[in-house]
Formats: sequence, structure tokens, C-alpha cells
Amino acid sequence: MPVLDKKIVAFIKKHHVLTLATSISNNPYCANCFYSFIEEEKMLVFTSDNDTKHVKNVLLNDSVAGSIVLETSIVGKIQGIQFIGKIFEPKDDILKKSKINYLKRFPFAALMNTNLWVVKLSFVKLTDNRLGFGKKLIWEE
Repeated sequence: MPVLDKKIVAFIKKHHVLTLATSISNNPYCANCFYSFIEEEKMLVFTSDNDTKHVKNVLLNDSVAGSIVLETSIVGKIQGIQFIGKIFEPKDDILKKSKINYLKRFPFAALMNTNLWVVKLSFVKLTDNRLGFGKKLIWEE
């Protein structure tokens, strides 16, 4: 299995909000979520209620895309991740690992009554203009 470039890992770990894109019957939808990252499993973990539109969508189509970006207007500092993966509600050992990982990053989530979700990454593209204009690092499973 290919290893994620350390620049990709560092960027994902540095940020905490992702945009998740879902689609049902050619009707796209986006949601923003706080996330944690389990590097060795190449998984993004987030919480969301079952009655949200994006969770209803992923129950019908588990293929998702998304992004994590650095907000800047300085062209030379533009950075961002685009990803593709499969989403699922973790169970058993993955649930335990995901919960520990997420609560370590967001302890306040222990007070929330919500469900954990995991995006198992299959494709990641980091654009980082600090490495050269339009420089892209791509990882694919």
C-alpha cells in the first residue's frame, strides 16, 4: 500500500475542518465538518447526526469527495487537499480507535449525542504553491 507523502499528512493534521461532498441521483450536496485523522488507516473521522442531508445521502451512496483548504488570498501560499473515499459508520475495533482519535482532538464532543463516521481515503491531491506554482502531490491507493 502506498505511503502518504509527509507533506500531505502534515497538512491534514494541521487543519480541522473538511468539506464533504455527497451526491444522490445527480443532486450534489456539501457539508462542513470538524475532523480528526488516523494516519496509519488513512481515515478521516467526523461526527454527524443521522438526520442530516449528507448522512442520508451517504446511506444511499457511500462514495464521497471533499476538500480541506487553507484560506488565503496570497497566491504563493495557496494550499489545499482534494480527496475521494468511501464513507462508513465504524463498528467494533474501528469504532473504538475512531472514538479515541476524535475525542483526543475534540474533547468537547464527548458531551454530544451524535454518530461517528469515517472516510477511508482512496485518493488525495495536495496543491501547495509554496513548493512552486500549481505544485501537486498525489497519493492513490
